Amino acid sequence: MKKKLRRWVIKAGSQMVCGGGPLLVRAWMAQVSQLRRAHNIEVIWVTSGAIASATERTGLKRNKRSLPEKQALSALGQPMVMDLYNLALNATGLVGAQVLLTAGDIKDPQRRKNLQNTLEKLLEWNTVPVLNENDAVATEEIQFGDNDSLSAKIAVMMKAERLVLLTDVDGLFDANPKTHRNAQLIPYLESISRKDLARTDRVAGSLRGTGGMYSKLTAANTALKNGIITHLVRGDWPQNLIRLAEGASLGTQIGGQVGK
Repeated sequence: MKKKLRRWVIKAGSQMVCGGGPLLVRAWMAQVSQLRRAHNIEVIWVTSGAIASATERTGLKRNKRSLPEKQALSALGQPMVMDLYNLALNATGLVGAQVLLTAGDIKDPQRRKNLQNTLEKLLEWNTVPVLNENDAVATEEIQFGDNDSLSAKIAVMMKAERLVLLTDVDGLFDANPKTHRNAQLIPYLESISRKDLARTDRVAGSLRGTGGMYSKLTAANTALKNGIITHLVRGDWPQNLIRLAEGASLGTQIGGQVGK
């Protein structure tokens, strides 16, 4: 009898994608291949980085942009990001599939069902779905807000076992480690309280991305309510995904039992 595959949703932010570049993306995709072969885990990958990639390539680094400017930058940057993933996946013998979404694709019952069917078929074909918000057409009314939210909604919709949020910090701290030298990493949270949310900045993000720790905790809370374990993990730690699959305690785990 064929063993049932486990399913993870993994999200990488703009800072990680653009800062790490081809080498880091290739390291991630090599781990995705290993997760399938050695741990029976199939992966749905959620990525940011389209607008940031286009901004860095074109030099259009204004702080304030109109919605059409953001949408145009997204259209320029999305192929750049997908090229990174396709090259990395091809190097490991895997195939990637680009899926661009707006919030309406999940809210509308028929489109949601179509999306589920598409993702299930791609996974059945041993393909790695690479998802991103379709910023080139999304307006404020049909935006997810950030890809942390998108990844949590996909994890719930696709009945994932875990949600892994790759970030540029080690995990959740009891204070901002950039301003508090003695800030301590919180390795485990059974649940997310108002106090946990209050210690994070609602608007903080990197120069390249929009999602800060508040959005990650909000996403983790969505996952937690649906029985999904979330990991907040530094994206450039060597073999971070494999170590999680092996039960190592990395970053911050939210929900479940530690190491499981």
